[in-house]
Amino acid sequence: MSEFYRFYVRTLRGEEVALSRYAGNTVLVVNTASKCGLTPQYEGLETLYRKYSAEGLVVLGFPCNQFGNQEPGDASAIEGGCLVNYGVRFPMFDKIDVKGPNAHPLFRWLTDELPGILGRDVRWNFTKFLVGQDGTPLRRFAPLTRPAKLETSIRKVLGAK
Repeated sequence: MSEFYRFYVRTLRGEEVALSRYAGNTVLVVNTASKCGLTPQYEGLETLYRKYSAEGLVVLGFPCNQFGNQEPGDASAIEGGCLVNYGVRFPMFDKIDVKGPNAHPLFRWLTDELPGILGRDVRWNFTKFLVGQDGTPLRRFAPLTRPAKLETSIRKVLGAK
């Protein structure tokens, strides 16, 4: 079993979830923030999720407040903002750290497997990690990469089923 499936995460509502729940799916892991200049990417991420979920794409959102205090709210505020402002239906998880000594083990692993151009650390909100159906980390996308630009890569992975 891939290391990816060994991680556990907590939903915004406090439920602990094993990532093995998503085995067999193509997964896009994204660190998010609701008060960031890139926050409108929620809309593009939701578009990808709705367009490709029937083919096996799952988007997993992980709020993070490590970059400019741009995710200051609690779980209720995060959930309300995502739903009300962007109609997000993809799974959203509890606020976590994505870098530093308290980084969630999932993000430590992803950044080790897919270091960025400027090093391993996540540098800003909306860094995206594409994970294959077998749990293999495939590609890392920069925060400024709009979700629509990921579509070709996602289609390629979905077509590899």
